[in-house]
Amino acid sequence: MKLQLKQSSLIKNKVKSILWKDFHFNVLSFFILAMLLAAGIIVQSFLSGGVEPLYIVYIVLGMLVAGAVIAAMPAWNVIVKLIIVSWIAMFIGLPVSYYPVFIFLSLGFVAAPAVQIAREWEKAVVLRLGKFKSLNGPGVFLILPMMDSVIRYVDTRIRATDFRAETTLTKDTVPTNVNAIAFWMVWDAKKAVIEVEDFMEAVILSSQAVLRDAIGRHDLSELLSERERLGREIQKALDAKTNSWGITVLSIEISDIIIPKELEDSMSKQAQAERERMSRVILGTAEVEVAEKFEEASEKYKNNPTALHLRAMNMIFEGLKKQGSIILLPSSAIESMSLGTILGSAALVKNAEKKSIDNSGKGE
Repeated sequence: MKLQLKQSSLIKNKVKSILWKDFHFNVLSFFILAMLLAAGIIVQSFLSGGVEPLYIVYIVLGMLVAGAVIAAMPAWNVIVKLIIVSWIAMFIGLPVSYYPVFIFLSLGFVAAPAVQIAREWEKAVVLRLGKFKSLNGPGVFLILPMMDSVIRYVDTRIRATDFRAETTLTKDTVPTNVNAIAFWMVWDAKKAVIEVEDFMEAVILSSQAVLRDAIGRHDLSELLSERERLGREIQKALDAKTNSWGITVLSIEISDIIIPKELEDSMSKQAQAERERMSRVILGTAEVEVAEKFEEASEKYKNNPTALHLRAMNMIFEGLKKQGSIILLPSSAIESMSLGTILGSAALVKNAEKKSIDNSGKGE
């Protein structure tokens, strides 16, 4: 026995033991039950000429307890048991003449769940004697007591479900953890409930399997740079699987990709080196363009000495605009453009201006 328990603990997708529900015991159900009980008390008062107030209190309290039990365990077999218990309680604690009240109370137990309510976005899957009967809702609908069962109310709105693939190897053998979000909806409640045991769990498990398969077929660089394409690829593969279940996968969004810290540091260094390489390439390209422009300018000045002298004078003017500036010129430029004469004339003019300013200051 212990060995069997140990083996069963290895099974991840165990069959869950859940409480079977045949209907929802809603507010209208409580109202119908109360109305039938009131009708039974009125009939009892006409037949027997009156009803003991203490007995009414007992019966009402018993009805409230039975209603709470039905709301907690909404199944037809529970109602049958409650009817049997109520009749036994009458024969033990109440006069037999109170049978009209218990007849109406028993009718209330059976008729109250017949009125069901489905919200605007819900579809109710109804079985009759174990076979599929219809899809009902939204709004109020009726079921046949003791024969029909509302096995599930299916939400047909778009749902967002997160899932992940932990420590999955990429095509280039890099362990990654990928988190994703699936947007999906149920378009055929009959298929989703009847053909799949738990369609929500099936969607999540299928999403994880497809995500792992997609990670194994791509390199890490593709995962990081092409998330949208990867999401569309997963969505297409997953929708082909779930469409036969009455479920449509609208989109898959990759929310996060986690890689090892060591690899993250090395990728950061690689990116920095790449940026440094690109900056050097751009600088070299700029130097080539500048050299080409200078070459074009030299061709313009080659056969036009007047333009060359004007350019030289402009260079000197720009340099002398600031006091204390130093102009460094190659000797070849001085000889070719006769800058010696120009610079000498400029220096004489500057000294003359300085002396005139000094003499005017002394005269004052």
